[in-house]
Amino acid sequence: MKPIVKNTATAATPVSLLAGMAIASPVALNIFAPVMPELAVTFNTSTFTIQLGFTLYLFTLAIGQLISGPLADRYGRRPVLLWGFILHIAGCLLGIMAAEAWQLLLARVLQAAGGCTGMLLARSIVLDQHGKDQAAGMLGYITLGIASAQAIAPTMGGYLSLLAGWQSVFWLSMALGSIIWLGALLYLPESDKIDQNSKGFLDSFKRYNCVLSSPGYLWYALSCTMIACGFFIFITSAPFVVAKHMQGSPVDYGNWFILVAGGFWLGSLTAGKVSAKAGTNRMIKLGNYISGAGSLLMLGLFIVDSPSYLSLFLPMALFTFGRGLSQPNAQASAISATSGAKATATGMLGFLQLLIGSLMAQLTPLLMKMGLVVLPLVLLSMVLLAAYCYYRGVKACTAC
Repeated sequence: MKPIVKNTATAATPVSLLAGMAIASPVALNIFAPVMPELAVTFNTSTFTIQLGFTLYLFTLAIGQLISGPLADRYGRRPVLLWGFILHIAGCLLGIMAAEAWQLLLARVLQAAGGCTGMLLARSIVLDQHGKDQAAGMLGYITLGIASAQAIAPTMGGYLSLLAGWQSVFWLSMALGSIIWLGALLYLPESDKIDQNSKGFLDSFKRYNCVLSSPGYLWYALSCTMIACGFFIFITSAPFVVAKHMQGSPVDYGNWFILVAGGFWLGSLTAGKVSAKAGTNRMIKLGNYISGAGSLLMLGLFIVDSPSYLSLFLPMALFTFGRGLSQPNAQASAISATSGAKATATGMLGFLQLLIGSLMAQLTPLLMKMGLVVLPLVLLSMVLLAAYCYYRGVKACTAC
């Protein structure tokens, strides 16, 4: 796992391996959600503290991608990924052995710090090897893999917790991380030329000046971020809505969450098939319209009647269908707006998306004390901000 000093890629990286790299961290993130109410009881602590296990994960993913991007451009995709997954696996082990809440939270931080490399580098490698429109289609398929994992993970987390205890969610994440690490060790070539002109570790981070000054990059990145925030907000809020207002169990949440992840899955599949032909801008606009419609539908249903499983999960499925259409295209547009340093650009995108997402995810449950109607109102606000940022991105790129 020493840094590679030349481009050794002889063929495109297998899509299955890229998808596995991308889903390991989302699985660890989402499998945790249905067991949060149980963990609050087990560790005799507040729901706010246990929610930090989700929020700190997102925050660490943000910081981790900000650091890993320049390192991957400087030292190579392969060594950064391999060392990252070792850290991820160590976090899973700590989670299994956790006896106090602070140990659980530390385990989540370690999982995220290592797992972020897979999310970052899966996108970077695709953009190393393909043009923007084709990359958007391939990113759609990778996002499809993430959506499939998100569909399975909460349901599996609920059943695993019921059958084998909450530690089982960490065992599953460790098994998946170990398989991906082994696959990367055997089948992942270096996909980009290593920059040997950097004078040292800190010099690698100067690429962010170039990335942030690229016309349109920040606006496209923020557009993608706002839509992702809506998903993170729902993930941290819905388990407690189900437990408190519907007297549901983690299994009930997991079963109904399949609708939400299914919407994301279908949207990502559609994006993978048509993005190259339809173009990135058209797909972003269509996705934002559909996500906005889902937010308005949830708002209307909450006003008309008390919340139910159908009024909570069905509109969110529409929201995530729109996200599946817009996200890979907004990602491709943002990263392609920069010249070189794709991993650095991807890292900044992940940083913005997850930092803002983690803050919104922790804030929204507090706002919801004013009423459940706050949830769809916040979701709608995220869509409107995404649309505004998109149009600013188009304007910036057109002007250059």
